[in-house]
Amino acid sequence: MATSIPVYLEVGAKKVFAVAVEWPGWARSGRGEEAALEALLAYRDRYAEVVRLAGARPPGTGAPTVVERVEGNATTDFGAPGVVADVDREPLTAARAHRLIALLRAAWQTLDDTAARSPAALRKGPRGGGRDRDKMLAHVLGAEAAYARTLGLRHREPDIADRAAIEAMRADILATLDRSSTGEPLKPKGWPPRYALRRMAWHALDHAWEMADRSEPA
Repeated sequence: MATSIPVYLEVGAKKVFAVAVEWPGWARSGRGEEAALEALLAYRDRYAEVVRLAGARPPGTGAPTVVERVEGNATTDFGAPGVVADVDREPLTAARAHRLIALLRAAWQTLDDTAARSPAALRKGPRGGGRDRDKMLAHVLGAEAAYARTLGLRHREPDIADRAAIEAMRADILATLDRSSTGEPLKPKGWPPRYALRRMAWHALDHAWEMADRSEPA
């Protein structure tokens, strides 16, 4: 019998995010709750590839079960998950942290591997919008430097060609998160570890998948 997949919904005025509780990075949006859940399931196979990179068994074929709803905000409606759910304030054991860290590392690897095989100029959207590959990578790295600050870390935004700086920043993030926690933010007004892992993995994968899709002909 297939095991259900715990999900929380971040419900904004215009968009809803469906977020898989135990699978950082597996979160998709829609214009309503059902659309968001359908979008999440549509990405099950793509996310399974990330899980395999982490050396874990992918999520099964069970249906999502909504365990929490949180009120979204302007960030939600803009197109990014932006609210910390109660499930992300729960304590984190060292073993669970290690598992989640492996998934974040795999999300970063997915982004890096996708960029390596993508053309510099990506196909534009229906209105001619969208960043090209290098600008997208710079955007992600800038966000990661900002995310690091929510953990009390200080790193300058690395250049996309400076692998040493990128790896140093990411290693610092991983070392900070790869431990047990009470679920409280690691600094005042910062992010709880579970949420930090989830948000960073989502951002890397969202752009990796966008990059892959826009590398293909229309």
